[in-house]
Amino acid sequence: MRRAALFLALSFAAAAAVAAGPETAPAERLKTAPVEMREVELDTSAEAVVEAVRQSTVSAQIAGRIVDLRFDVGDIVKKGEVIARIDERAVTQAEAASVAQVREAQAALANARAQYERAKQLLAQKFISQAALDQAEAAYKAAQARVTALLAGAGAAATERSFATIVAPYSGVVSARYVELGEMATPGKPLFTGFDPSTLRVVANVPQTQVAAIQALSKARVEVPSIGKWIDVKDMVIVPSADPRTHTTRIRLDLPEDVRGVYPGVYARAHFVVGKALKLLVPRAAIVRRSEVTAVYVVDEQGAPRLRQVRLGEAADENSVEVLAGLEPGERVALEPVKAGMATPVNVRP
Repeated sequence: MRRAALFLALSFAAAAAVAAGPETAPAERLKTAPVEMREVELDTSAEAVVEAVRQSTVSAQIAGRIVDLRFDVGDIVKKGEVIARIDERAVTQAEAASVAQVREAQAALANARAQYERAKQLLAQKFISQAALDQAEAAYKAAQARVTALLAGAGAAATERSFATIVAPYSGVVSARYVELGEMATPGKPLFTGFDPSTLRVVANVPQTQVAAIQALSKARVEVPSIGKWIDVKDMVIVPSADPRTHTTRIRLDLPEDVRGVYPGVYARAHFVVGKALKLLVPRAAIVRRSEVTAVYVVDEQGAPRLRQVRLGEAADENSVEVLAGLEPGERVALEPVKAGMATPVNVRP
């Protein structure tokens, strides 16, 4: 009986401590930040997409079976690295035949030169006519031309043989591979597609009515929702043409070389600065969403947090959001909503 009574007493005490916990939690431990009126940049936004400035598809230039594939999708390739090889036996034999023809022509040229020199000596001794000399000279020049033509053919054969080894034109990332080992390559058949990740840009189409304001300040930022990043653009180019159907103008925004997690085709939003204005801002970390209610925990002078419903506007940057209703300048909000929720009962004030 005594053990049962002691157990019940401890249980009631623990229950009372748990019930009193939210009211007695040390609110001073909550991290807070002020709601402040601050001058922010006004912007207009437009949907955009990331594209690579340098993106190319490497294709085969000769016919042959693919005997070596050294990279796959997602691999990083350095400029000049071999990415694939095509069976070069046929082009090697063609090159050897061209070299043999050049040697034959060079031997014929040496003989024609000797005949021409001999004909000049015989003409000087009056043993042959001028016509015979002219004929020897013509044969000599024809042999020279044949050697030149065959040398060009041998060079073309050597160049064609070099096409059996496909190298990367620049450093980048492989984004697509279209062939498998053992497949037949034909001239013009795509092999790989790659892009240079250090030369990315964002392309957006904006209404023509906004181009003048955008051009006046020439300042923009790019938001990439998929990775939660805001990126300062390196350069902005307004394409001097407009789409007659949509009445929009294309704007290119160059991204920094060290940007990570972004690749061609990624959805983005371009934010163009068009002016400045005072706005009431609250830290993004303080916002809590419960079903359809958007609220923050306001910490009063006694250090007690209370949940208050707010109406938000657009994001000012990656850290702050505009407040349209529900807060006053100077009030402090909890930056740790979960901890604030454990420290006080829910009390929503519209």
